[in-house]
Amino acid sequence: MASALKSAHPDCHITWAVDRRFAGIVECCDAVDEVAVVKPGLSAIPSWPERFDAAFDLQGLLKSGLCLARAKAEVKLGYHWQREGSWLFSGAVKPDPTSFHIVDQYVDVVRAYGVEVDQAEFRLKAPEADVLSVRKKLKERGLVGRFAVMNAGAGWATKRWPAESFAKLIEACRSEDLPTVLVGGPAAADRAAGAEVAAAGGTFVDLIGETNVRELVALIRMASIHVGGDTGSTHIAAAVGTPAIGLYSITRPKRSCPYGQVENCLYNAESLSGISVDDVLIRISHSLKLSSK
Repeated sequence: MASALKSAHPDCHITWAVDRRFAGIVECCDAVDEVAVVKPGLSAIPSWPERFDAAFDLQGLLKSGLCLARAKAEVKLGYHWQREGSWLFSGAVKPDPTSFHIVDQYVDVVRAYGVEVDQAEFRLKAPEADVLSVRKKLKERGLVGRFAVMNAGAGWATKRWPAESFAKLIEACRSEDLPTVLVGGPAAADRAAGAEVAAAGGTFVDLIGETNVRELVALIRMASIHVGGDTGSTHIAAAVGTPAIGLYSITRPKRSCPYGQVENCLYNAESLSGISVDDVLIRISHSLKLSSK
C-alpha cells in the first residue's frame, strides 16, 4: 500500500506506525519515509503535531485504531475486517469482487483513496549492514554458494508440515547440492520445530532465532528458494521475489498464498501430512529452472 502511494505521489511523506516486533519489515521498505515504533500499552500510542492528508488502518485492531484517532487527517480509511472497536476511527473499505488475495484487499484501501494500481509491489530491501551480517553468519557456518531457506514453524500447529517430511526434503535437496538454512523466531515453539527436524535426520544450518527481522529479509532475498507454510517468512519470500513453495491446508492458497506465486503452492484440505515430499521436490525443481533463466 505504501509502495502504491509513493508511486502515485512520489513527493509524498509516508509515516508508518508499527509494533516494535515487526518494525524491521517497514524499515526495509523504501516507500516509507518515517517509522513510528509503537510500544506495548495504550499509553504508548503515538500522536503527531502535523496534519496528514490521509490516514489508513490496515490492522483493524484497537491499537491501530487509536493511532488513527490521534492522527489529524482529512480522510481516514480502514481494511474491511475491523475488530475491537476500530470501526470508530476509520471507514471500512469493502474489497473489490476481483480481489481474492488478502494483499489485493489491502491495496483496495488506497484504491478507495483514488490511487490507481494493478499489481501490488513491496519494495523490500534490507540495509547493507544487515546483508553483510547475514553473509558473515553463513560463512561462519561454512555455507558458501546457493542454498534453500525453510521454515518448519508456524503460529498454529495445524499450519506445520510434519518434521519427518522436512527432514526428508532437506536431505533430498542436500543430495542435489542445495543445502538448507532453517529459520524461525526465538520462541520456544520455533526452536522445538527445528529440533524435531534435526531428530528426524535433517542436516541444516540452524539460524532459528539468530536473525533480526531485517536480517531475515536479507537472508531470504539471498536464497534460491523458500519452503514453508502460511507463515511470515513465506510472505517475505514473495515480497523480495524469491520463489516460495507454500504448504497449505486450513487456509486456502487463493486468499493467502505467497503473493503472485499461487502456482508454487501445494494444498491438501485434509491435512498438511497429505502433501508429499516428492510433490514439493517437483515444485522446487520447476521453480529453480524458471528462476535460472
